[in-house]
Amino acid sequence: MSDGIILAYLGAALAIGLAGSGSAIGVGIAGTTGTGLMTEDPSKFGLVLILQAIPGTQGIYGLLVGFLVLTKIGVFAGSPASLTVKQGLMILYACLPIAIAGFFSAIYQGKTSAGSIGLIARRPEEVGKAVVMPAMVETYAVLALLSSILMLNGVEV
Repeated sequence: MSDGIILAYLGAALAIGLAGSGSAIGVGIAGTTGTGLMTEDPSKFGLVLILQAIPGTQGIYGLLVGFLVLTKIGVFAGSPASLTVKQGLMILYACLPIAIAGFFSAIYQGKTSAGSIGLIARRPEEVGKAVVMPAMVETYAVLALLSSILMLNGVEV
């Protein structure tokens, strides 16, 4: 196995692992707050579930980028390409935007979702505003996803 392919695998692993870890933390933060609300008012389960699920998208974005890398290097076709170190580094660097931004944005989105759950606890009629706040954090995860995809598309294998 070439050093280039090892670097590409590392990039895929970071994209999947960091973005997924951030999502797990963010979903956990929102879930803790949501569970507290539902002990008082179980009828708000649907609203809480939406707000808890939102920080999970970064994990999906990281998984998408990881799968794009594995597809690009031929893993799913059964024979991985022989990559140079330069190609491997380019793939690794292309994975970093979603790995890093996905990790941090998911955590902060979880915190924002927790705050939004507090809003619907006191003012259920403000659910639209409650969803907009964590969606603002999502913007940066989407930009990171787009950056990773565009950079990956620029690597010739």
